[in-house]
Amino acid sequence: MPEHQQDVGRPAYRAVIFDLDGVITDTAEFHYLGWQRLADEEGLAFDRATNEALRGRSRRESLLALLGDAAVDEDELERMMQAKNSYYVASLETMSPQDALPGAVDLVDDVRRRGLKVAIGSSSKNARMVLDKLELTGRFDAIADGHTVDDAKPAPDLFLAAAQLLDVAPSECVVVEDAASGVDAALAAGMTAVGIGPAERVGHAHHRFDAVDEVDLEAVLHA
Repeated sequence: MPEHQQDVGRPAYRAVIFDLDGVITDTAEFHYLGWQRLADEEGLAFDRATNEALRGRSRRESLLALLGDAAVDEDELERMMQAKNSYYVASLETMSPQDALPGAVDLVDDVRRRGLKVAIGSSSKNARMVLDKLELTGRFDAIADGHTVDDAKPAPDLFLAAAQLLDVAPSECVVVEDAASGVDAALAAGMTAVGIGPAERVGHAHHRFDAVDEVDLEAVLHA
């Protein structure tokens, strides 16, 4: 069920910024398999609950969370991050346009039909590859990804960079996110946050919907 909280005095929106994983497509299983393989190789504890807790985190932050208090130097960190990424990228070879989440492409197209700009704001360094596999790259006016900024979500930098690429003010942006850290980043950026998922995860967004295909764009834009 949707939940709405009204903001007063906001300017008209000019852009919508979409997270990628969990909003446009669900690569969680690909990430899970990559992390599981690395964890098995390195003797690290890992399961699906742990993988869920990594939602929205950068690769480095995810690895540090898995390592806990283990002392690992920078070279080892880099080796493990590269290994996990190679496992993940290899699994993406099977991705196709059919892997877009239900309602995601329709939502992006609806935003464009209304004359608003659209961007991707994803912490993933593989965002462009994923969009190419989904055959959606050309639908976006800008892509801000893990190569764009140094500080990942919940820092606002990624979404602020997306707004700058679109040449719009942060207050004129709506962000669609499925992770708590992503909602935090949108709020910190001074943007309107739309959370996709359960209230315990994204209930602090301005609007919340259970799934992408339930998003009421009209209600979000005119709240």
